[in-house]
Amino acid sequence: MLNISPNSINKYVDRSDLPALRDVEAKSSGRILIRILLGLLIFTLILLFLPWTQNISARGKVTTLKPDQRPQTIHSIIPGRIEKWYVQEGDYVNKGDTIMYISEIKDEYLDPQLLRRTQDQMDAKSLSVGSYRQKVTALSNQIRALTDANALKFQQAENKLLQAQLRVTSDSMDYEAAIINHSIAKQQFDRMEKLYADGLKSLTDFEKRKLTLQKAQAYKISAENKLLASRNEKLNAMVELDAINAEYQKEIAKATSEKSSALSNVYEGEATITKMQNQYQNYSVRSGYYYILSPQNGYVTEAIQSGLGETIKEGAPIVSIMPAKYDFAVAMYIKPLDLPLIEKGQHVRLQFDGWPAIVFSGWPNTSHGTYGGTVFAIDNFISDNGLYRVLVKQDPNDYDWPIALRVGGGAFSMLLLKDVPIWYEIWRLINGFPPDFYQLERPEKIGEINKAIQTIVK
Repeated sequence: MLNISPNSINKYVDRSDLPALRDVEAKSSGRILIRILLGLLIFTLILLFLPWTQNISARGKVTTLKPDQRPQTIHSIIPGRIEKWYVQEGDYVNKGDTIMYISEIKDEYLDPQLLRRTQDQMDAKSLSVGSYRQKVTALSNQIRALTDANALKFQQAENKLLQAQLRVTSDSMDYEAAIINHSIAKQQFDRMEKLYADGLKSLTDFEKRKLTLQKAQAYKISAENKLLASRNEKLNAMVELDAINAEYQKEIAKATSEKSSALSNVYEGEATITKMQNQYQNYSVRSGYYYILSPQNGYVTEAIQSGLGETIKEGAPIVSIMPAKYDFAVAMYIKPLDLPLIEKGQHVRLQFDGWPAIVFSGWPNTSHGTYGGTVFAIDNFISDNGLYRVLVKQDPNDYDWPIALRVGGGAFSMLLLKDVPIWYEIWRLINGFPPDFYQLERPEKIGEINKAIQTIVK
């Protein structure tokens, strides 16, 4: 019966035979429902005015605080063939422990006596350089001796030239005297000839005077010849002086050239020795790469290469190691829209995968199973996924993070912002507004405020 008619039939119904109808009419369910709805309305109104902590939630993963504490892969610096394994997955290794031994596969390094033969070549080249150095010393002594001999010979030739010059001077004076003597003898002969013609002198006196004239003429010719010979000796001395200088300069130049060639061989040999020393060191260092060593203390997590006799390329990964000591951190990725709301030192609540938790994002104090953290670093460049990475470390004033955490595990982060009423948060979400922006008061800013207050008070 819907009771849609204005004519009521309730008074005509006999309820004595209808117990179910009596029970229904006796209940006050409508009043109870109204009271429940009214209570819910009041509870909702009260709830809307409760404080709500705005937050930025983001997924992340567990990592380490420092780069050298993160899982790393050990690579082979040189190509080779796997000969022996010294570890297996899960083993703990100390820094410097041998992980694997590989053998050489390149033909230029296959000689087992490569280092010794290279050392022998270096020794032979060193002896060659020593011989050239001795040759340089000998040539230097020869050049010094030639220089000294040239000086002595040159001085001797200069003395000889000086003697020739003095002889020329002396012979020139004798020649001048002979000319004067011949001139006097000629004049005396002419006078004697005139006197003889006049009959004043005898023929004997005339012939004596003629003989004297001939002797003077002969002495003149002799003095002239002697002067010419002296001049010729002077010229020969000058030529000999130049010849000595040229000869010794030629010998010195030849010795200098040989010395330069020997020095060139010395320098070339030294360059070759340096190159061979570099090559020897390269061989020595390369031989040390046959043993793959652990760079730090840690656990072998995965053997990327396997088997014996397999060849690996240069730079190929061999095993991955997890360092033994590390400081946990969480890398969370946030949207670019939320980046201005984050700063270093800001508090973060974290929920780790595998650890049960009761989370109330807006009421962090009532959440259970979450752990505290602080923002340690913020990337200045966007990641490949279009989000910014924020590194969160453990909050020293909160509960310690679980010891059983493992790097790479998932984490849910809630970065806490400003406290606002719930109705305001609902209104913000409906309108799509970002959370309220505010900055934590830094100690230096507080110090500046205190100084300003003190100044005003003074």
